[in-house]
Amino acid sequence: QIQLTESGGDLVQAGDSLTLSCAVSGRTSGNYDMGWFRQAPGEERQLIAAISWDGKSTYYQDSVKGRFTISSVYLQMNNLKPEDTAVYSCGIKPDYRGDIYKASLYNYVGQGTQVVVSS
Repeated sequence: QIQLTESGGDLVQAGDSLTLSCAVSGRTSGNYDMGWFRQAPGEERQLIAAISWDGKSTYYQDSVKGRFTISSVYLQMNNLKPEDTAVYSCGIKPDYRGDIYKASLYNYVGQGTQVVVSS
């Protein structure tokens, strides 16, 4: 059974930076792409960043482009804004399942870590 555990969430001020981490445990075989999701109160969970297993391809939602950077199991978030407040979760999918930007393809997703950005 594969489990994902996120860490690094915190209460910060607008303009601050945070780095989230994703720990993957359990038995895995093959190559896995990784994505980061977020869900704000009252909204659906969205895929905001993803990286292919070999690091050659990345995806960013427009709202985080230029501020967030995904790398291996980390999500570096700079210049945080109040609208970034959400529960952030990491997810993985086998690379053969298709494009990294398709949220529905991620079949393992963690419970999430809370990020709150105050103005």
